[in-house]
Parts: sequence; structure tokens; C-alpha cells
Amino acid sequence: MAKSKAIPFLEAPSKLDGSMVGDAGFDPLLLSDVLNLKYLRASELKHGRICMLATLGWVVQEIVHLPGDVFSEKHALAAIYKVPFAGWVQIIAAISICELVTFKATYDDDAKPGDFGFDPLNMGKPEVMEKFELNEIKNGRLAMMGFMGFLVQQMVTGQGVIEQFSNFKSL
Repeated sequence: MAKSKAIPFLEAPSKLDGSMVGDAGFDPLLLSDVLNLKYLRASELKHGRICMLATLGWVVQEIVHLPGDVFSEKHALAAIYKVPFAGWVQIIAAISICELVTFKATYDDDAKPGDFGFDPLNMGKPEVMEKFELNEIKNGRLAMMGFMGFLVQQMVTGQGVIEQFSNFKSL
């Protein structure tokens, strides 16, 4: 069996043959042998999109504040505890609606992973779609790592990202 391009000392996963955009054969847990590959790609795209928004929100929250005590917290982890019960109901309702709307496209074997037919600017021209898809996968993977870095950094230092840059204190 061939070796993985991503992890050269491991065998390449059987289903990761390079046919999907951004496929480098990285699957050390061999989840692609157990789960549907299109479902895994849709999940990767969904989590990448969420983390792209989350990393932006994590930084912007330190700079921009809406009026009111609920919005005054500049640290993202501390701000979670200022959200009132009605706010949590709205958040969970919005997430549930998004999940229900995208359920069929996420679990349908005939659908293209992550494609919900939303292209208001008509940028999805066939000649550039592969490049856009690769950019989205790579940026999503980077955002997932960046979000985890922001989270761990704030848990360890107790400082926000911008605050850490302006008041650097080594551990």
C-alpha cells in the first residue's frame, strides 16, 4: 500500500485518493474508512467556516463594544457568562434552524459537500471554483488551529489576543 503524502511514515487511507480538493491523505485515525467521506468533508467545511467567524469575533470583541453591561466584557471566555438565558435560547434556536435547513444537503450522498446553493454574488464560475474550494479548505483548517490557539492562550495567560500583543508577558 502507498504511503500518505501528509504523514509519510503511515499508510495512505484507502478512500483518500486525492480526488477531493485539498486532500493530502491526512487521516491518522482512519475515520474515512468508517464514516462517509462526503459527510466528513461537509463537517470539515462547516467547522472551518464557524472557526473563521469565531477567530474574527474573538479579536473584534476586544476592540468593539456595543452599549450595555452585557456587551462590555472584552475577554471572550468571560463574556460567555454574561449572556442572559434569553440570549442562550436565541443562540441555540438560530443554530438549530441552520442545522435543520442544511440537514438534507449535509447527509445526502448526491450533494456536493458544503454547497448549499448560496451564491448571491455569482462568484461560483466553474473555472475558478476549484481554486476557491481549495482556499476555503486551507483557510478553514488554519482558522480551526488559530481558534484553538486563541482559546489556549487566553486560558493560560488570562489575556485577550490584542492585550497579549500589547502587554507581552512571558510565562
